[in-house]
Amino acid sequence: MMMDPVSFVGIDVAKAKFDVALLKPNGKYRSKVFSNNPEGFRQFLDWLEKQEALKAHLCMETTGAYGRSLARFLAQQPLLISVMNPALIHAFGKTELSRTKTDKADARLIARYCQMHRPAPWVHHSRDAA
Repeated sequence: MMMDPVSFVGIDVAKAKFDVALLKPNGKYRSKVFSNNPEGFRQFLDWLEKQEALKAHLCMETTGAYGRSLARFLAQQPLLISVMNPALIHAFGKTELSRTKTDKADARLIARYCQMHRPAPWVHHSRDAA
């Protein structure tokens, strides 16, 4: 049986980079930006390990081509990753009356969504369009 995660990571993906926000059990965030390429993916894994967050629940939005490689990479690791419909995150943001629209703020919003809703793990299939 898998233990309940205590940390949550929101990932906001753009063409050249992705912003991550680690929501720790104490309610504080650690944020970082990585290149959206295989080197950045590996650096992200190293960062998660340094933050002692390899057992965190990771959430990202479906972003078509921009997020597909990252989602596949993360799904191949022993990590809990959920890939969410952006409309769900957007609706959740409205409930918080969040008006800040930056990649860092979006990553934090995704982390809070993940913490509150505990979405189902994403299962990668080769024809999926993450």
